[in-house]
Amino acid sequence: MHLIATAREAVFRAGHVGTVSGLSADIERSWRRCLALGHEPQHAVAFEPVSDAQLKRALEASQPLLNVAMPVIHTLARAMLHTRYFAILTDAHGTALQVHGPVDRHDPVARAIARVGVDLSEAAVGTTAIGTTLAEQQAVWLHRGEHFFDHTSMFSCAGAPIMGPDGQCAGMLDLTGVNVVEQPALKHLVMQSARSIENAMTLSMPHRWLLRLNWPGRVLGDDNDGLVAVDGEGFITGMNRPARDMLGIHPAAPRGHCSDVFAVEPRELFDAAGQHRSEMEVPLWSGLRLQVLVQPQAAKVEGRSSLRSTHAVPLKDHETALIRKAVQDAGGHVDEAARALGISRATIYRRLRTRKPGA
Repeated sequence: MHLIATAREAVFRAGHVGTVSGLSADIERSWRRCLALGHEPQHAVAFEPVSDAQLKRALEASQPLLNVAMPVIHTLARAMLHTRYFAILTDAHGTALQVHGPVDRHDPVARAIARVGVDLSEAAVGTTAIGTTLAEQQAVWLHRGEHFFDHTSMFSCAGAPIMGPDGQCAGMLDLTGVNVVEQPALKHLVMQSARSIENAMTLSMPHRWLLRLNWPGRVLGDDNDGLVAVDGEGFITGMNRPARDMLGIHPAAPRGHCSDVFAVEPRELFDAAGQHRSEMEVPLWSGLRLQVLVQPQAAKVEGRSSLRSTHAVPLKDHETALIRKAVQDAGGHVDEAARALGISRATIYRRLRTRKPGA
C-alpha cells in the first residue's frame, strides 16, 4: 500500500511524467485519462444511472451476451461463496446489465454501484476494474488504493473483457468487494469466466459446422480451444478469441470464408465430420498447422440449440489424442509410451488402428 500511496502522490500532486515505480502501466494510463477529463481524486462519485431509454437500448443490444452469461456467472459465484464479492456484467460502454451475488444493501456505497443501469464507465466513476478493462481491453486486478477517486478506495475488484464472435468487445465481467479481504486470485477466475462466456456466444451463432482448433500435441476439448462457426457454404459466422489468435486474424478483419485461412478444400473438412473422423492436422496458408476437429451443428432441443452436444468432445477422441501425444512425446517408441500411460502395447495399436484412414 505504501507503493500505491507514493504513486498517487507522484501522479496526482507532483505531476510526475513517465512510468511510476510500483504502479502497473494500465492503471497509470487510467489515472492520467481521469486527470485529462478534469477529475480530482477527492471529488465525490455519484454513480448516476443512464436514462431509461439508454438502458432499454443497452439491454436490447446485449441480449446475445445476457442469454449466455448468466449460467457462467451463477457457476463462478460458487467459487466466491464466502468472500462477499459480487459480479457485475456490463456492456462495452460500462452500463451495468446484471448484478449477481451478496450485495450488502445496508451499505450505501455497495447499494449505489450494484444496480442495473448505473454508468460505471471510466469517464463516470474513474479508475475501476470496469473502466480500465474496457479502456485497455485486457484483464485487470485493482487494489483499493489504485482506484482513482478516494470515494471508491473501499473497492477491490477484478475485471476481464468479453469479446464477441465478431471480434469486437461485447462487454466485461467484473468481480467487486466492498471493504473485504483482497483476493488477487479473482483475476484468474474472471478471465476464465469471460472466456467461457465468449465461447458460449460463439456456439450460439448460426452455423452448420463447428471447427474446434488447437496446436498439434494439445488435447482438444476445453475452453482453450479455438472455435470457428461455419455455415453450410463454408463462410465463417463467428469465432472466439483463441481462434483469431491461432489463425492470425485481426479483430477488425472481416470473417470471410474458411478457405481463406485453411489450405485445404472446405469439402475435406466437412467430409471428415460426415465420416465421424476425429481431429486431423490441417495446414494454414501461413505455413503453420493446426489440429482441427469438425463437429456438426448441435441438435435442437425444444426449439433451442443444445450447446452441450456441440461443446463436448467424445471420450474416445480424448483417449486417442492422449495416446497419440504420448507416442509423440516418446519419440515414436510405443513401449515407452505404453509404460507412461500404464497400458499395453496392444491397446495402443488397437486404439490407433481403429481411427479411420486419413484421420
